[in-house]
Amino acid sequence: KYIPEEIFKEYIKHFKNPATMHAMCEDYRAGATIDLEHDQIDMKAKITCPLLVLWGAGGAMQNLFDVLETWMERATKVSGKPLPCGHWMPEQLPDQLYNEVSIFLKD
Repeated sequence: KYIPEEIFKEYIKHFKNPATMHAMCEDYRAGATIDLEHDQIDMKAKITCPLLVLWGAGGAMQNLFDVLETWMERATKVSGKPLPCGHWMPEQLPDQLYNEVSIFLKD
């Protein structure tokens, strides 16, 4: 339902690779450990380039955070919005995501 069958099969093919699973786990581990330490080092510095923030309205972030406000605390020029999807934004809304990013990059 959320991911087209062709893409889902490709994901499964790669998820069966132990190196892929290891890399995914390392990414999550870093997000809960060393990334937090690195964030503290530059917490007072703001991102100065324009920043586009997009997230799924049906995903976890929408309910857990004021996503745009959170990024406005960390950057000087932030734009963005929730899109009508869940966690799998590129798979669920590829055309809309492409349009949003294209408009942002043109500006």
